[in-house]
Amino acid sequence: MSLPRKKQAEIERVFKRVQEGMIEFDSIWDKVRKATTPNLKEKYEGDLKKEIKKLQRYREQIKSWASQSEITDKRPLLEARKSIERQMERFKVLEKESKTKKYSKEGLAQSGKTKKADPREAVYHWIGEKQDELREQLEEFE
Repeated sequence: MSLPRKKQAEIERVFKRVQEGMIEFDSIWDKVRKATTPNLKEKYEGDLKKEIKKLQRYREQIKSWASQSEITDKRPLLEARKSIERQMERFKVLEKESKTKKYSKEGLAQSGKTKKADPREAVYHWIGEKQDELREQLEEFE
């Protein structure tokens, strides 16, 4: 990247903060999964929400940089954005699980489900990956 030093330094700082945020997110994620009491789990979920909000702010900044024409090598920006988006998806699943009441229709349906893998799930995952790759190629082409 042949950017002014100031902008390059700012991008590097944000990358470093994103990495630190990812590490913090993962450590809080582990705490949520290992929490024994509902109160503790709720507290960690709040911490996780704060961390994902920080990461989302960094993501917005990265997206704005990626849209600028003066930045030629956008690959690191896109990779950082995608890693944040993966964490956002993980958080969305956790949030949905935590908001599902234990004895609601959805909660009872979840507890009744077996952990048997759905063969379609692997295909859906593969299709999603290919869509992401195509979007990335399209963005690079533009």
